[in-house]
Amino acid sequence: MDHKQEFHTKLATFVGSIQQYVSTEDGQWTIKGFIDVFQNVYTISSDTKIVSKILEIHLFPKILQFAQDNGYRVVLADHQNYYPDISFVKVDDESVKFAVDFKTTYRNPKKPHLCNGFTLGSHGTYFENRQSTKNIQFPYGSYTGHFCLGIIYDRAEGATIDETRSHRLDELQSIASVVKNFQFFVVEKWQIASDKGGSGNTANIGSINNIDDIINGRGMFSRLGESWFDDYWMNYCKIIVQNEQGITNKISTLKAFVAYRGGDVSLVVDKQNSGE
Repeated sequence: MDHKQEFHTKLATFVGSIQQYVSTEDGQWTIKGFIDVFQNVYTISSDTKIVSKILEIHLFPKILQFAQDNGYRVVLADHQNYYPDISFVKVDDESVKFAVDFKTTYRNPKKPHLCNGFTLGSHGTYFENRQSTKNIQFPYGSYTGHFCLGIIYDRAEGATIDETRSHRLDELQSIASVVKNFQFFVVEKWQIASDKGGSGNTANIGSINNIDDIINGRGMFSRLGESWFDDYWMNYCKIIVQNEQGITNKISTLKAFVAYRGGDVSLVVDKQNSGE
């Protein structure tokens, strides 16, 4: 077993064990809010960024223990906008590094087989130039593998959460959790990528949205391989082609890119976003 497969297997086993750490028996998040010195408990917001950050903090002691148990040291991103969230560096061979990004999102309440999706990091400078240190902890090319530690959850119904009031500590059990029904997974980043950018104006790679496909790593590149993922996103919207009418277009779909490169278009996995 190579280093990447071994790390993937161990990380997946670890992630499979943390459900009970963050969930009560009925699936509620064990985090209820934050507390002040007067023992008042304040409900947290269900805002995705807030939930994501608190989940990271909640899981971090377990992550550290996992690293120590498996011969890695943890290097955190020096800056908030750096990739990845965590670098795992093998203690006895520092050339072996793994990038792990926390990815959290919520299920679509109307179509629960779909989620809101993730952004999978930039396809800008450090992705194009694998020796670059711009906005990345170590050069992209120095990582043996790039993984997502993903968490998908349900958001509580808005009516049951009152962010305007505080609670006494002895009311803790009656406070509704803002999220519940966690589903954890580990996949390599390229395995869940789509051919479209993520949300926002930054140069981010977008993910697929079908939860079953995410859990099982069946993204658009999953049958093509990681080298196609790298090639496509290094050249995203940079290749200009001309049709028979003389009209020029930038290539911005995976099928068009694979055809342009002379690859097998039948290997492109279509996104499964329709109802079931």
